[in-house]
Amino acid sequence: MAFLSSVRSVAFALLVLSASFGTLSVAHAQGEKAHAVHEQAATKAASAQAEQPQTTSTDEFVAPSLNIAQQQKPVIDDLKKQAKTLEAQLEKAAASDEALANLKIQLDSLSKRLLDAGVTFRPRLAEINSRLDQLGPAPADNQPPEPIAIAEERARLLAEKAEINAIIGETESTSVAVSQLASQVSNLRRELFTKTLSQRVSIDAALGPDVVAVASAQMQSLWRVVQSWWRFVIAFKLNSFLAAAFFALATALVIQFGARRLLGAIYERDPAIERPTYLSRLLVAFWSTVIPSAAVAAFLATTYLLLNYFNVLRTDIASLLQSLFFVLGLVYFIHRLAWATISPDMPAWKLVPVAPRSGRILAWLITATSLTTGLDSFFGTVNRILSSPLSLTVAKSLLATVMVGVFILLIAFLKPIQRNQDDAVRPWPHAFKVFLIFLGLAPIITGVSGYIGLARFISQQIVVTGAFLVTMYLGFLTGRAIGGEQAFASSKIGKTLHARFHFDATTLDQFGLLAGILINLVVAMIGIPLVLMQLGFQWAELTTAFYRLMTGFQIGSISISLMGLLTGLCLFAVGYLLTRWFQNWLDNSVMARGRVDAGVRNSIRTVVGYVGLCLAMLVGISAAGFNLSNLALIAGGLSLGIGFGLQNIVQNFVSGLILLAERPFKVGDWVETGGVSGVVKKISVRATEVETFQKQSIIVPNSSLINGNVGNWTHRNKLGRIEITIQAAYTPEPRRLHALLLDIARGHPAVLKNPEPSVVLKDMTGSQLVFDMLAHVADITSTSSIKNELRFQIIERFNEEGFSLTTALTKLVLSPSELDKQAELQHEGHQHVKAKVREAKAATEPKDDDE
Repeated sequence: MAFLSSVRSVAFALLVLSASFGTLSVAHAQGEKAHAVHEQAATKAASAQAEQPQTTSTDEFVAPSLNIAQQQKPVIDDLKKQAKTLEAQLEKAAASDEALANLKIQLDSLSKRLLDAGVTFRPRLAEINSRLDQLGPAPADNQPPEPIAIAEERARLLAEKAEINAIIGETESTSVAVSQLASQVSNLRRELFTKTLSQRVSIDAALGPDVVAVASAQMQSLWRVVQSWWRFVIAFKLNSFLAAAFFALATALVIQFGARRLLGAIYERDPAIERPTYLSRLLVAFWSTVIPSAAVAAFLATTYLLLNYFNVLRTDIASLLQSLFFVLGLVYFIHRLAWATISPDMPAWKLVPVAPRSGRILAWLITATSLTTGLDSFFGTVNRILSSPLSLTVAKSLLATVMVGVFILLIAFLKPIQRNQDDAVRPWPHAFKVFLIFLGLAPIITGVSGYIGLARFISQQIVVTGAFLVTMYLGFLTGRAIGGEQAFASSKIGKTLHARFHFDATTLDQFGLLAGILINLVVAMIGIPLVLMQLGFQWAELTTAFYRLMTGFQIGSISISLMGLLTGLCLFAVGYLLTRWFQNWLDNSVMARGRVDAGVRNSIRTVVGYVGLCLAMLVGISAAGFNLSNLALIAGGLSLGIGFGLQNIVQNFVSGLILLAERPFKVGDWVETGGVSGVVKKISVRATEVETFQKQSIIVPNSSLINGNVGNWTHRNKLGRIEITIQAAYTPEPRRLHALLLDIARGHPAVLKNPEPSVVLKDMTGSQLVFDMLAHVADITSTSSIKNELRFQIIERFNEEGFSLTTALTKLVLSPSELDKQAELQHEGHQHVKAKVREAKAATEPKDDDE
């Protein structure tokens, strides 16, 4: 039954991911086992071939003693036998959709194995055809006969080729039959689904007076079945029953209290908070629904599994208990969902604008709707076990569907909307109210019309699928809210991470985005299969589809494997992190202790980083399933691109490698190139970052550093020479001035004694003497303070010794006519200024009253 499948999915909702990966593991193990068996058979065949006497021939082509047709014949016969067995099971499975789904999966697997068996012959056929082409056709009657060895070899090859073609024909015929059988199964499933929904039954017998008596007799029969089983438990299996209940309760308590301790404030509503944020309300609603429901589901599932393991359950009791547990889990889940969303007892935590009193009624109506649907499923199991008459089954389903419709109509005519506490209570929005009325009338009308299967299907979609969709919607809203800007940083978890690990706001925001993506992914992986199962898909189909999706599917000639892609991404991430760790360890623990120069450390660190990144990329690409040999095509395309538009990029890249290898300069050197002067901060494979003394970062392409002239002040060491130009006034004692300057240079502690400082008379005029002071210092990168101190000492010593500084003078020579013209212009300017002053005074003087 689809309903039981849906409820089973609720009980194991949180185990879907692990079950899916478990299926992958089992399938992978089965594939490995089959592969091992195949290899063992091949090994035995090879051994048998080796034991047989070997014959030598002048021909290069030697046929195996046991050809591939004889090796594959038992395998293909076994596949044909399996096909006949599945064909015989079709008639028995025609009445059950779940059995048909399992049969369809087996047929698809068998079809794939038949296809693989046919492909196995291709290499041998290619060898035979190639050898036959070498031998050529048999000579005609009028031609000389060919050697006997060649004729025998041609006959043997033709016989083997005919045998292989015959087996391939049988394989293809079996494959076609299996494909037709799979199509027949698909048609039967569609017909069964259509028949279930479109079959119309007479409800006259269901409304007769005998139905009540039959129902009472069925309840008495059910009581006797349960009572007899319980007596058996009390007499023989009480300890097993109590142990199963104890372990199931312990499992539920671990989930409940573990989640309470781990989640804390985002699990329980705090009545002290008057205005909780939207994110807090979403988190509380989502987790307060999922965790208790998971605890109840774990208790019920563990109880059932342990009771079944301890042989406490009979076959009929197992079916009844399974159906009852599924109904209880589903009803509890929907009740928790409604209560968490509406929150009638704590209106501040509600997610929908519903008044408290109306919200309480709405929550109980939703619970009653789910309980009615669940009881309909449970009593359907009872009717099947007790072989109830058709009239009772129809009456039960009709009553359940009508009650579901009535409950939905009551919800539609409820007046729950209240935006604020002071606002009046209003009904639902008109469009939503009409939609609810339609949902309520649909099961009632279809049930009364006699379409009981369609009515049950509609009520099931309304209750169960609606609950799943609402939960998924809450999960997606939670993921979007957590992924919002600064939302995670303002949460309690974000504040804890900030206080303990000192993460900044940007890092916490990235964590929130990652958490939102993971929540959306988990909600989709759990919710989508549950919704699909409500629409008629079976669990075996979903797991098979998920396995194919993860292990590989074809798009044209391209095979894509999500598991391979995820594995490749994970390996690349691991390789990247290992590379970064090795870089830090090598730099900080090895080279730093060895007193390696900072530039050498940077070069080694950069090279190690690029090598590790390339290796991680190669490993990730290989794990993702891409053939590295196909990269030759990409390399060919890149070569064309390099020839046209990527020359500069490749040139810079190669230049960067040369700079890292030759090291004409390193990080921390003071360089000058192309009008740029500054300190090297970073050398990468494309460009070098140079920081000027004004703290401006300039990105210089590596090719310009290789092809152009580069001056490096600190190439071998930091020793350098400073120059200070002094313009002194003319003095008749230039040698005393020279000695004074030389004494000033020698007296500074930062000036090196070797090489010795010097003073050079650079130029002289009638009014000044120009000297250059030359001095060597140990660190050319910090000369500003030295020059500054030397200049101060020069001024002070000049004042003490009676010397003075001067600047170059510019002489202006004018002729007498030009001097007269300048004087006239100055006089005219003075007269113009005086006239303007008189006009301003006249404008500001007050006028007489008579005027």
